[in-house]
Amino acid sequence: MDTRRLYSFVKIVDAGSITRAAAILHIAQPALSQQVSTLETEFAQRLLIRSKSGVVPTEAGRALYRHAQLILRQVDQARAAVDIGGRAPAGSVSVGLAPYSTGAALALPLLRAVRERYPEIVLHINENFGGVISEAIMTGRMDMAFIYGAGPIRGVRFEPMRTEDLLLISAGRGSTPAGEVTVEELAEVDLLLPSRIHTIRQVVDAAFAHAGLVPRVTGEIESALTLVNAVTADLGATVLPGSAARAILDVSGLVVRRIAPAIRVQVSLCTSENQPLSEPALVVHDLFHELITGFEDR
Repeated sequence: MDTRRLYSFVKIVDAGSITRAAAILHIAQPALSQQVSTLETEFAQRLLIRSKSGVVPTEAGRALYRHAQLILRQVDQARAAVDIGGRAPAGSVSVGLAPYSTGAALALPLLRAVRERYPEIVLHINENFGGVISEAIMTGRMDMAFIYGAGPIRGVRFEPMRTEDLLLISAGRGSTPAGEVTVEELAEVDLLLPSRIHTIRQVVDAAFAHAGLVPRVTGEIESALTLVNAVTADLGATVLPGSAARAILDVSGLVVRRIAPAIRVQVSLCTSENQPLSEPALVVHDLFHELITGFEDR
């Protein structure tokens, strides 16, 4: 199969229009339409539904789109590997990081280590939710990711890296007590938490449900920076893993308290079960292990 046709097909689906894709690819529209017709003949399936507003893939087209992305990525990796030869690893490596995770705390050390040791590797860092990241790994659009949870997710390999206690973080104004806080006491606290699609929120909700309680959530915030600013402004407290709590301990006026009984969350390094890591991705994978060991020794 001609990979150029697959590349053109992916661009058509991304653009949502054969006309727009033809302009992007600098190919005449009739020639691009012919490439689609050739693919439909090869697969004996209709791949695109055409309308005045553009094109959308059929079920068969969506399946081809997913596989075409994976095939084209593997072709790029093969070209990079051949081009590298005996030289240092080079190419692009995409890494996903769950918000508020150890991985997010390691983002800058990882970027620094890659730049110092492997200057020919371009690191793409994407901070997003576990579900979005794991789908990207399954489809081959991302090499690896730090996400909360231990799986299983079909097509994703989980390497458990560490288990963290969740801590209560609040503004230090007034007579905020130190020490531990029970889940029962936590039920009386106005909380700012991620939305329910985030693993941290799911773990917190499960801990409250186990105690027969419901958390008093007064706001759902996905941005780490906005969350810290909101807590600092005493608009509510939040619950974060220990690594994220340590990262913001230098923020003036914040108090960190342990929760009893402990609420724990596991962080895993995830890769694809079906696609081997490229040479650049393998060295980044090893750097993750090296950095997480150093992180735990701190």
